[in-house]
Amino acid sequence: MDQPALLEELSVEAERDGVQQFVVGAVVQHDGKVLLLRRPEADFMGGIFELPSGKAEAGEALDSALIREVEEETGLDVAAIRDYLGSFDYTSGSGKKSRQFNFAVDVTAAEPIKLQEHDAYIWSALADEPPVTDAVKGIIGKYRELQVE
Repeated sequence: MDQPALLEELSVEAERDGVQQFVVGAVVQHDGKVLLLRRPEADFMGGIFELPSGKAEAGEALDSALIREVEEETGLDVAAIRDYLGSFDYTSGSGKKSRQFNFAVDVTAAEPIKLQEHDAYIWSALADEPPVTDAVKGIIGKYRELQVE
């Protein structure tokens, strides 16, 4: 993957599409399972499980935001960004057109998980139907396909 060129292309395309907020998401896999985090009930979309994800800061590159967000939300260190898994659009809690760019990442160690913004986590088996939104199911499905190839 030509990461710098791809990241630039994704950013330019999103800006052209009128996306106001860039979000990054990570598929963190360990022993055939994917890490999912649960949003606190009082949050926007409270109670759902999601990938470790978060907003890119103004001017922040997508890869830098991805590494920062995984560390902030889980305490895990990203060792490598492997594959781009696609994106999905949604309207944020503040009404902004948002696009979440999703990547498969390797971490240096899968434990310990240190939650900062979520109230629970699970390691969901890749073979299972994960308790996530359809958009996230699509991203995990793309990850599964890449593991078979």
